[in-house]
Amino acid sequence: MTPDLAVALRPARPEDLDSIRDLERAAGRIFRELGMDLVADDEPPSVERLAAYQDAGRMWIAADGDDRPVAYCLVDLVDGATHIEQVSVSPAYARHGLGRRLIELVAEWARESDRPVLTLRTFRDVPWNAPYYARLGFTVVPDDHLTAGLRALGAVEERLGLTRWPRVAMRRG
Repeated sequence: MTPDLAVALRPARPEDLDSIRDLERAAGRIFRELGMDLVADDEPPSVERLAAYQDAGRMWIAADGDDRPVAYCLVDLVDGATHIEQVSVSPAYARHGLGRRLIELVAEWARESDRPVLTLRTFRDVPWNAPYYARLGFTVVPDDHLTAGLRALGAVEERLGLTRWPRVAMRRG
């Protein structure tokens, strides 16, 4: 069944946070197909952590016709850039451009906030990660050009065990 793609992009609200956690769990399951069970089983951010993003105005969702979250994006500020911390789309709504739409919304917010450079960290070889972001205009940042903040995020990923699969930092703008 194809979902109704009449979605609206909007800032996240407190009442969205539990649904976003469920959405993240569902979206992560696809990593199991690549043998990335650690990623598939990763617990989503807590409601408190999501609330901090929502309170700071750095969290957006795509809402379905019933105003339920079907995709979301979290943004941090790293070394003066707008850093996309997470983009997740419900499997029922995947491959319909919602991630791209959220990223473009963030890009607009970033320009208006005088932080037009977008960065992110992602898996290099996962088709819906680095190759997808490259199609959206992101380029890989060579290790010797990483900012201190991007290096620090990489160190956190290493502690979490995520670097058992190649990771890269990417930049647009």
